[in-house]
Amino acid sequence: MLRILGKVQRIGIVTEDLAPWSDRVLTEVGTQLKAAVGMRFRGSLAIRQIDAGSCNGCELEIHALTNPFYGIERFGVHFVASPRHADLLLVTGPVSRHMEEAVRRTYAATPDPKLVIAVGDCGANGGEFGVNYASAGAVANVIPVDAVIAGCPPSPLALMRGILEAIGANRLAARSP
Repeated sequence: MLRILGKVQRIGIVTEDLAPWSDRVLTEVGTQLKAAVGMRFRGSLAIRQIDAGSCNGCELEIHALTNPFYGIERFGVHFVASPRHADLLLVTGPVSRHMEEAVRRTYAATPDPKLVIAVGDCGANGGEFGVNYASAGAVANVIPVDAVIAGCPPSPLALMRGILEAIGANRLAARSP
């Protein structure tokens, strides 16, 4: 233990400086998101996140949305455990063959009007895995998709922007029964 502490003392701190960050962009996107959620969903957007076979990179970024820095709940967006309470499905990963039926059932259990966002490159086009014996590929190959958030993985800010774009007025009007 003393050897490790001696090494730490000799070498010192070996980290990179944090890039300057302005939360002005986050506040701006969050304000727009809160206004859109207020107008379209009467102040509360419920999201059900589905992992359809991803590497968990996208999930880490989605979980970051709920941390104190991003705090997406302050903008009227919250995650729910049941698709029966959801307005929007956030699907990550290429849909594995084992998850195909579960994704279809979750989609069917979500009340209309519902939105579906495919998250990440794998959700958008199957990514590295494509379509094969173990993967159905993109989310759109299994259920209808309204929007795609590209990236591997997309940042929390990109996720917020994608959600904002997906809940635009024209999309809901077109899908309403």
